[in-house]
Amino acid sequence: MLIDDVKIKINAGHGGKGAVAFNTNLRSLGPVGGSGGKGGSVYGEGVSDLTALRQFRFKKEFSAENGRDGRGQFRDGHNGKDLILKLPVGTVAHNLTSGSEINFEKIGERILLAKGGIGGKGNFQFRSSRNTSPKQAQSGTPGENFMFRLELKFIADIGFVGLPNVGKSSLLNKLTNARSKVANYPFTTLEPNLGAYYELILADIPGLIEGSSNGRGLGIKFLRHIERTHILFHFISTESPAPSKDYKTIRKELGAYNKALLKKPERLFLTKSDLVTPEELNKKLLALKKIDPQAIAISVNNQESIKNIEKILNNIKAKK
Repeated sequence: MLIDDVKIKINAGHGGKGAVAFNTNLRSLGPVGGSGGKGGSVYGEGVSDLTALRQFRFKKEFSAENGRDGRGQFRDGHNGKDLILKLPVGTVAHNLTSGSEINFEKIGERILLAKGGIGGKGNFQFRSSRNTSPKQAQSGTPGENFMFRLELKFIADIGFVGLPNVGKSSLLNKLTNARSKVANYPFTTLEPNLGAYYELILADIPGLIEGSSNGRGLGIKFLRHIERTHILFHFISTESPAPSKDYKTIRKELGAYNKALLKKPERLFLTKSDLVTPEELNKKLLALKKIDPQAIAISVNNQESIKNIEKILNNIKAKK
């Protein structure tokens, strides 16, 4: 199961306390208290594994190490180890405490989420000509702690959208090495699937239905994954009695969720062209061409159709 929205608490480490200590050697009297180590910080690091948020499914709180306390004989405390949280590329880390947000867009990108506390000074640091035997030391400062909402939004070149059971998963499997579940009933796809066509990333978004933007069906959970796609491939099945109506239904839901989605470049496809007569196919394709003159009919069982789609993808790839 894909985990794409989760809340966690993170705690950076506290700084260690400074020590109050004096040298016991007769010829070397004076303060020798070491300073505390700094607390470990918490970082997020972008990774390619889209399932990386699973680590937060049950465990909800994560802490970096505290800095160690200072000791005598000038021995400073060890710094606490930083904590690195692996986050899928495309994750938006919403800081619920401060109201800020951080985007992870590159593999290997490491960003500070919570800063560790500073270690307190030992009494050695307080020595002066006027105070040769200081008895004060500092406590370490606390590390930052925040509540975060981690929201995964796929970063894909092309997003496949449409009503349930229009053939999106079948096409993704045909074009890439993806292994999306395929069957002839609604909501076969229960979570988004990704595939790679050379350097293009294709995202199969679970089928939307009327009312998705208001929480009906599965759509509201996955509409956010469409936000970061660059181009939309809109699929409508020849099995539909009203292709134009289906198109308007999906466009309405996209716009209700985020009007910016309506401005994305789009290609329109009439799928499952092998399931109807040529006359019916031409009639339905003509209706879609009134919406998009470039609309084409396709079938995953027709090699010529696959070549036509590959040609479109190759043109997109060449312009990338």
